[in-house]
Amino acid sequence: MNRIIWIVLDSVGIGAMSDWQAYGDPEGSDTLGNIARRRPLSLPNFAALGLGNIKPLTGIPAAAAPTASYGRCALKSPGKDTTTGHWEMVGVILDEPFPLFPHGFPPELMRQFEDRIHRSSIGNKAASGTEIMAELGDEHVRTGSPIVYTSADSVFQIAAHEDVIPLWELYQICEKARDLLRGPWEVGRVIARPFTGPSGAYTRTTNRRDYAVPPPKGMLLDQLEAAGVTVYSVGKIFDIFLGRGIGPHDKTKSNADGMAKTLTAMKEVDRGLIFTNLVDFDALYGHRNNVEGYASALEEADRWVPDLLAHRREGDLIIFTADHGCDPTTASTDHSREYVPLLVHGGHCVDLGTRGSLADIGQTVAENFGVKLKAGESFLNAVTVS
Repeated sequence: MNRIIWIVLDSVGIGAMSDWQAYGDPEGSDTLGNIARRRPLSLPNFAALGLGNIKPLTGIPAAAAPTASYGRCALKSPGKDTTTGHWEMVGVILDEPFPLFPHGFPPELMRQFEDRIHRSSIGNKAASGTEIMAELGDEHVRTGSPIVYTSADSVFQIAAHEDVIPLWELYQICEKARDLLRGPWEVGRVIARPFTGPSGAYTRTTNRRDYAVPPPKGMLLDQLEAAGVTVYSVGKIFDIFLGRGIGPHDKTKSNADGMAKTLTAMKEVDRGLIFTNLVDFDALYGHRNNVEGYASALEEADRWVPDLLAHRREGDLIIFTADHGCDPTTASTDHSREYVPLLVHGGHCVDLGTRGSLADIGQTVAENFGVKLKAGESFLNAVTVS
């Protein structure tokens, strides 16, 4: 195939994996399934591709003749976060999960952090971003101390009002934190969480920035670059992989912006990989238990599918998947350890079954462009060879 368009519907899981209890998930986590049961979904285009063929979903019928290959992927690595999922996609299987700090970060770490940034900090606990912003925003504005918090994921998040700590300084603070967080403290991501607005109405801005751990050398994007294959990223893909192996790239402000920029990339790239992450499902709705918002975002993506397919050329493969779950219908606001859907349009339409790893997708991309990963089993022949 000349081009592969790989779209990650961030957090759109399709049912709990068997080891969900080990990750502290509520029983019955099932992002797509539970949303469909709670609120009727209109997803005719995803249904036509074969979404309802993966497993029974309320109101999303199985297609008699699906227009895509369909299946689901397990997450082989320990974890249920963005970095783990995306690293596995490109062929990196973790032996140990990234460290978690559910009770806050160690005092010694925080002392070193504050010494480096020449400011005190507040927070240092696991919390929802919107809740801790409302709780500690006024104290931050009064003192100038950045808000440090984490979640059930391996993240060190730093929130600051843009009028109190300007963006350039917040990013510099995050860079210093990233440099400090090594060894047993090496979280998957440091995240800048800027916000604006008056007391009682603080609002996050779109100036978020992620500082990830460098992925091991030899992952898919490295190999594609070495082979001269263009990789065009849309959304937070660039940040997750620190730009490694990526040429043209666009940051996004919303799912709609990401969809539009994916179509732009399809006009500009004649051969290569277009790698998109649509993050609103997770960031705006899953973590906030916003069922209606999540459902509406799914329907927005479904309405985009015909336009996406209209931009497809002969020799294109379009892949839809996700990186983990984030069920907005449960009491938890955290990610969930779920299988993720797999839809592959542009070749034969076959049942791909349950794949043992997200690395199967990366291996498929690798084989298509003449390289090979250490992990994953390609399904390229299943979808392209008669």
